[in-house]
Amino acid sequence: MKNFKYLVFVCMLSLIAGFFLTSCQDENQTFGDIVAPSNLSVSFDIQGVDAMNPNGDGTGFVSFTATADNAITYRYVFGDDSSNEVAPSGQVTHRFTNNGLNTYTVTVIASGTGGVTTSTSVNVEVFSSFNPIEIKNLLTGGPSNSKTWYWNAPVPGHLGVGPLDDVEPIWYAAVPYEKESVGCLYEDQLIFSQDDSENVNFELINNDNTYFHRFEVEDELGQPNPGEDTCYPYEDFGMTNVSFAPSSSGIDETISTQTSFTLPNNGFMSYFLGNNDYEILSISATEMHVRIVQTEPSGFQVAWYQKFSTQDPLGDNGLVSIYDNLIWSDEFDTDGAPNPANWVYDLQDGCQIDPNLCGWGNGEEQWYTNDPDNVIVEGGILKITAIKEPTGTRDYSSARIKTHDLFDFNTGRVEFSAKLPASVGTWPALWMLGSNNDEVGWPASGEIDIMEHSPFFNPNEVVGTVYWENEGSVASFGETIDVSNLSSEFHTYTLEWRPDEILMAVDGEIYFTFAYDDSLPFVEDFFLIINLAMGGDFGGDIDPGFTQDTFEVDYVRVYQ
Repeated sequence: MKNFKYLVFVCMLSLIAGFFLTSCQDENQTFGDIVAPSNLSVSFDIQGVDAMNPNGDGTGFVSFTATADNAITYRYVFGDDSSNEVAPSGQVTHRFTNNGLNTYTVTVIASGTGGVTTSTSVNVEVFSSFNPIEIKNLLTGGPSNSKTWYWNAPVPGHLGVGPLDDVEPIWYAAVPYEKESVGCLYEDQLIFSQDDSENVNFELINNDNTYFHRFEVEDELGQPNPGEDTCYPYEDFGMTNVSFAPSSSGIDETISTQTSFTLPNNGFMSYFLGNNDYEILSISATEMHVRIVQTEPSGFQVAWYQKFSTQDPLGDNGLVSIYDNLIWSDEFDTDGAPNPANWVYDLQDGCQIDPNLCGWGNGEEQWYTNDPDNVIVEGGILKITAIKEPTGTRDYSSARIKTHDLFDFNTGRVEFSAKLPASVGTWPALWMLGSNNDEVGWPASGEIDIMEHSPFFNPNEVVGTVYWENEGSVASFGETIDVSNLSSEFHTYTLEWRPDEILMAVDGEIYFTFAYDDSLPFVEDFFLIINLAMGGDFGGDIDPGFTQDTFEVDYVRVYQ
C-alpha cells in the first residue's frame, strides 16, 4: 500500500509539472497576422434566364459565388426573411419563393483570421411562379380570411416520430389527448391569414409558454437538457410571413402534397423542434398533416409528424365519444358527381310523390336536380349550389342527396365538416330520416336534424332537432348554439347517437342532449341527407337580390 501511495504522489507531481510547462508554452504562442478579407466580389446566376425569361424560369433558384483574398468562410443573408447560410467555399444555391417579380438585396459577409469581416451586397431581381393557391386557401380560408388551427388531439398519431427514410411515425405515435397534462400544447392557437394579394401570414398564440423538445433547450435557451420534453417561458415571434416552395424530401405525390412552407424569424408550429420548414403531407378545409425534419446534436436526423384540426380539442363542454371505429365515410376526393355507391338524389319539388308533399312539406321554393351546376365534387369538397333560375315549376334550382338503401345504420357518431351559405333565404341542412319512412311515413319514421341554419332568422345560429310521432301528432325537441364564421370557415357538426341518448355538438362543444327509450323511432335504422333548400318555413323570405350561393361539405364520417 505504501508503494502504491508513493507512485500516485510521483505521478501527481509529474502532471503538475507538465501543466506548468504547457501553460508557459501556451503563453508564448502567437496567432499570426489578423487580416481582413479584401477584394470581395459576388456573382450570381438565375436559373432559366433567356431572352424570353430575363429574370428566370419561375423556379426562383439563384446560384451565388463569392470570392475574396484572405477569406476563411462566407455567410449569406438573402434578404427574404429566410435563414442565413454559411458557405465555406463561397458557393451556394438559394430558392426565392415570394410570388411574382421581386428584388432582393443579398449581403455576403466574408470572415478572415481572428474573426474580422468584410461585406458587400448585390441586388437580385428574380421571378418566382410557385403559388400553391389551393393549399393557401385551405390553410387560411381564402383571400381576406383567416383560419385558426389546433392540435388534433382526439386522433392517434397527432404527434409522432420516425426515421428519415420512412413516412410513418413508427418509433412513437401519441395516443389521443396524451399531452393534455403538459399544459402548453393543446392550448395553442395557430392562425394563418391571407391578404388580397395572396400573401400568407402566420401567428402563434401560446401565451409565451412553449413546449420544447429536450434536445433544443440548450441550443435555443442556453439551459441544460432537461431529459424530457418540457414547457418553458418563451416569447412568441409575433406575426410572420409564410413562404412556400416545392418540397425537397422526394416523398411520393400519393403521400405528400409536395409543398413545403417556411416560417421565418425562428417561427414554429407550437412544438419547438429547431426547424422552421414544414412539408404538408395532406390538407383539407378542417385537417392538416405536416412533416418536420429535426437534426439532433449528434447530427442524426429524424422525421416528426404533426396533425392539426380547426376544432379546439379543449373546447368547453367537450364531447368525448364512445365510438372510434370508422365504418363509413365520404371524403369527396374524386371530382365529378357524388359517388353513386354512396349517394342517390331526391328530385323535383315533392309534388310528384304526394300533393301534400309539394314544397317538400315545408313551403320550400326550390326544384331539386342532379345537374352539376347544382351538385358537384370539386377540389375535395362537395358543393351544393342554389341558383335563381326557372327550373321545373319553381324559380330556384338546388340539390338534395341521401344514402337511403345504400347506407342505413343505427347508433354511432356522425361527423360532417361544412361551410354554410350566407344568403338570406337559404336553408342548408345535414340530417337523417328513419329508413322505414316509405312504409310508415313521417313523423312516425323519426327525424334527426344534426344541423340546420337560417340566415333569415339568425345568421350566427345553428339548430339541432329530433322529431317523432306522439299519439298522432308531431312531437319534437330542439336546441340552438351560436357559432361564429359559419359562412367563412368550416365547422364540425357531430351527432353522438347512443342506445339511450342523442347528443349534438359543434366543433366538439355539446349543445343538445336528448334521452329516449325503445318507444321512440330512434331505435331503428336511419339514413343520411344533405340538402340546400330555399325559403319555406325555416328558410324565411328570400333576398330579392339573391342570385346563387353554395353549401360546402368537406367530409362525412360515421363511427361505431
